[in-house]
Amino acid sequence: MRTNIESMWTQSLMRGEQPSDADLRDHLMVIHRNHAGFTESCAFRCQDRLGRNSYEFLADVVDPARHGRVLDLACGSGILLEICHRRCGPRVVLDGVDMSIDELDLARKRNPDPAIKLHQGIAQNLDHFDDATFDVVLCHWALTLMDQVSQVLREVSRVLKPGGTFAAIVDGDPLTAPGYVEIHNVIYDMVECEYPNYGNIDLGDLRVRNSKDLRHLAFESFKGAHIDIESAIFEMYASPDILAREVAGFFYASFILSTSAHHKMLADLEDHFAGQQKIDCSRFALPANRLIVRQRQLKNSEIARY
Repeated sequence: MRTNIESMWTQSLMRGEQPSDADLRDHLMVIHRNHAGFTESCAFRCQDRLGRNSYEFLADVVDPARHGRVLDLACGSGILLEICHRRCGPRVVLDGVDMSIDELDLARKRNPDPAIKLHQGIAQNLDHFDDATFDVVLCHWALTLMDQVSQVLREVSRVLKPGGTFAAIVDGDPLTAPGYVEIHNVIYDMVECEYPNYGNIDLGDLRVRNSKDLRHLAFESFKGAHIDIESAIFEMYASPDILAREVAGFFYASFILSTSAHHKMLADLEDHFAGQQKIDCSRFALPANRLIVRQRQLKNSEIARY
């Protein structure tokens, strides 16, 4: 059963104050405690032109012939770990980190193999791990929500081996996905009726949602690395009522609505999808970027000192 979320973050918003980093983390924890596993439903069902969902698109970065240990940062309910394990088997050691114990409980149920190591913690402090531990660090649609993103990227750089790879799925350009802006506006217009400051304050660091700023952030944290940002569109086809429910559940903003406002938002979304319905299904298009950072290899002289 859905319940609207109240947290330190929403309380700060109602007072017209800028929420703190602690407020943001409390807000995310409350949402994931009340709705553990919600993030995967829509993302798992949306596919690109090659039939991949965004988890599979991200997992493509892992090469079991070259990579021995992989970290899933903000692993949530463990679906990306499951995909990597299915593809790579015991050849690749998998670790997952998430700040939500409720999500980690789901991740363990999904990944019962004790060889997959799960850790409770935050991305801003990866003290669980020594320097140069991982060949690959993955992050599926969580970097967008994090505070202190520069610190997160520095920690990722620290735990990556020389020549290692960091890859993340983040928000793409809204204008590249047909109809996405209209859907976004249906949800945010409703939220701003109840939280007028929401339009000025959003979750996480807005620089992650802009390719130019994201590239600059990555260059600052990964000195000398090769950086690529690849755009993709993921689509879901379903009846208007199913699309309305799935899409609403993908937007964190929808969880802070009152019950009546949430019902109204769902009805408006269903009307929107019904307006573009063809035969028996409608379409939702989701824009994404895949950030890939490849650390430089050490030179022989540097390896000798390493």
